[in-house]
Amino acid sequence: MTLAPQQAIARVPQWEGKEDIRVSPLGGGITNRNFRVDVGTESYVLRIVGAKTDLLGIDRENEYAANLAAGRIGVAPEVIHFIRPEGYLVTRFIDGRPIPHAEIKQPENIRKVAELLNRVHALPPIASKFDAFRIVENYTKIAESYQVAFPENFPWLIEQMYVAESALLVSPYMPRPCHNDMLNENFLLVDGEICLLDWEYAGMGDIFFDLANFSVNHSLDDDQERWFLSCYFGEVTSARWARLKIMKIMSDFREAMWGMVQIGISELDFDFRAYADKHFKRLTTNVSDQRWKEWIKELNK
Repeated sequence: MTLAPQQAIARVPQWEGKEDIRVSPLGGGITNRNFRVDVGTESYVLRIVGAKTDLLGIDRENEYAANLAAGRIGVAPEVIHFIRPEGYLVTRFIDGRPIPHAEIKQPENIRKVAELLNRVHALPPIASKFDAFRIVENYTKIAESYQVAFPENFPWLIEQMYVAESALLVSPYMPRPCHNDMLNENFLLVDGEICLLDWEYAGMGDIFFDLANFSVNHSLDDDQERWFLSCYFGEVTSARWARLKIMKIMSDFREAMWGMVQIGISELDFDFRAYADKHFKRLTTNVSDQRWKEWIKELNK
């Protein structure tokens, strides 16, 4: 059963007996409902989870653990309380501002994102795993069970996905804690530093998914991507370049399939079909690029 905001608030020990509590909805979410909760002079965010989000691969205990760890090193909001068994998260409200695409793509901010990701990827291991290839497979089964209509070229896209996976596995990655949802809406600028929100897809995975996910969601050009890789690694190699390009395509595939599942399960008023189609179109364009075979060849060396 979904709790109303006031019911959830009553379950937070830190707020017990408080009379000066004010609640207002926060916009922007397309999976959950978020509320700002002002308690006296302090402000917090209460996340009430959306319906059937377990089908999206979200584990709320894992989200809590990942956000807690990231909050402790200052790259995410501080966790105040976790409401069990519903999995509602209470974090401190961050008084920051959104970072528009044009601004976050500036060299200094790209450097800050690279430094932030280096810190995230150095966190202690977390319980869950994030494998974009297995996620696409799982989302496919779920979307099929809800009889969601697939694009005509889907079988070909799946074939290309396995070509990519085989090439990437020539040099297997060492799983690291990753955020895996580097949408622009998940970044805030706070006193000159970048803060990363929304840890519900965090898991042990390939660091290149985070790098690629940021790049594709912010439309970085080749020069910006070279700078991003240089800031993260210290140098750009041909293998790192190819891996980034291929994982950008996998990022779009995962995002498209996320939209397909949402078409079947979501109760929110959002055009998930248009969302999925946008990512299918971009991934099809990139897989059809003549450089696709060059990137695959580079990783197969």
